[in-house]
Amino acid sequence: MIYGLRILVTGGAGYIGCHAVKELVKAGHRVTVLDNLSKGHRAAVKDANFVQADLARKKIVTELLQAEQIEAVMHFAASSLVGESMQHPAAYYQNNVVNGLNLLEAMREAGVTYLVFSSTAAVYGEPIATPITEDHPTLPTNPYGATKLAVEEALAWYYRAYGLKYISLRYFNAAGADPDGDLGEDHDPETHLIPLVLKVALGQLPAVKVFGSDYPTPDGTCIRDYIHVTDLAGAHVLAIEALAGGSEPAIYNLGNGSGYSVLEVIRTAEKVTGRVLPLNTTGRRPGDPAVLVAGPEKIRRELGWEPRYSDLPTIIETAWRWHRNHPRGFAEK
Repeated sequence: MIYGLRILVTGGAGYIGCHAVKELVKAGHRVTVLDNLSKGHRAAVKDANFVQADLARKKIVTELLQAEQIEAVMHFAASSLVGESMQHPAAYYQNNVVNGLNLLEAMREAGVTYLVFSSTAAVYGEPIATPITEDHPTLPTNPYGATKLAVEEALAWYYRAYGLKYISLRYFNAAGADPDGDLGEDHDPETHLIPLVLKVALGQLPAVKVFGSDYPTPDGTCIRDYIHVTDLAGAHVLAIEALAGGSEPAIYNLGNGSGYSVLEVIRTAEKVTGRVLPLNTTGRRPGDPAVLVAGPEKIRRELGWEPRYSDLPTIIETAWRWHRNHPRGFAEK
């Protein structure tokens, strides 16, 4: 175990970032969060130094790295909506790639050589094999996946040229909420299935919209691999400690290795909430593969990662506790 690293977490006020901050602090690290609050919430950062700033301001980022004597960076700050990326690719390249390069240059100038990168299964595009392993071809079908892959490719060259060591974590469907109940998912607009289902349970939405019922799956709806956000955060802690302990650059998938269909998620949510959830079934969304399931054996083998909240009822129960107690998200007093 490595304790007391000085770590900068970009996007640390966002959904996954704030859970990672909590796990880092629990592990004994000194954390500074940088977030422009365009998507994140100041109230989500509870036990870390907070700086409101934007990665577009490279000089500010460099000065922060130097002033806080940062030793490692976790990079979550990015735009992450697939549909939006199709409509506004320029904004995604600006925020994800250009600002990502600003961060890498700031790290280089400040002499910071460890980075854990928040990547995505969207780099793979349409799967040609399931479960998806790290050697699956990377053929993204949207600008979101393409911009994440572009940063991964830059990281490989930065390691070769400047010795910047990195671990890229490609994750599947982050879900759930901190088991303690003080952190959860609060997006505007919300696009993820589980919180949308729970908003229906709370009466905030009239019905669950199901996109497609004719996929080649047992019940006709898409199958996805859901990973609890706390397990996801724990993997980031293992990754940053591995780099500080001498690990070489690596790429890992993060998922549970099993999938649940849209209808399975809805029926499980009905059991957890005790409420009947009306459905509104419509046509398929373009670009939605039938099945996306991770092959997570590599990170289990090399970093010893083991998920603690891997079953769907537990994932939904933690999310339900958060949404029920915070119906207005972090704006709730």
